[in-house]
Amino acid sequence: MSDKMIHAFPGDEIDVYWDKRLCIHIGECVQANNSLFEGEREPWCVPDEVPKAEVREVCERCPSGALSYVDKDGTAEQPAPENTGQVVYNGPLYLTGELDIEGAPEDMPGVRFRVALCRCGASKNKPFCDNSHSEVGFEDFGAIGQSGPGLDPGLEATGGPLKIKAIPDGPLKVEGPLTLKAASGRIAWQGTKTALCRCGASKNKPFCDASHRTIGFKSAPD
Repeated sequence: MSDKMIHAFPGDEIDVYWDKRLCIHIGECVQANNSLFEGEREPWCVPDEVPKAEVREVCERCPSGALSYVDKDGTAEQPAPENTGQVVYNGPLYLTGELDIEGAPEDMPGVRFRVALCRCGASKNKPFCDNSHSEVGFEDFGAIGQSGPGLDPGLEATGGPLKIKAIPDGPLKVEGPLTLKAASGRIAWQGTKTALCRCGASKNKPFCDASHRTIGFKSAPD
């Protein structure tokens, strides 16, 4: 792990890790009603301040995967039982579940369970959100018009592996059981295969409509 980008906060029973590369400062950690995280304190995270069950719960609130933990009794984070995508008003796509993001670095354990993916096309840390949507004035209120093909009635659950592949200069290809929620919180779409816009230009957000070709979207710097 990079000492500059990943900060460790050791505790007697559980260690917490904060990944600066992924943090988009939503504040779920510092707003928690306990003293695990305190912004003006040094260090700002003290795992021994609260029971380790609370440490795990607060870390798992982080929608970007920037927070992760190592429980010293071997208890590992488990994926949510349902793969869910939450479209954020004028912002990213939050995914939770059993996530398999192709090419995600091994030292980003949190994104196996929780991630914020760029929808505006401007992130300097693609496919992850870095809050560039605020800088470029990205606007999408998060409505979803399609309902999707639905999930296979034979599936025992709405979870399981969800494969996410960022197509070079193209969309996010998603395969596996997925439930998408509109920004309003409404369950809007269900299916097992789709392509999601990450260039910011689709007229059918959050889905790709091939606008990336029209605008010459580049997923990596020239």
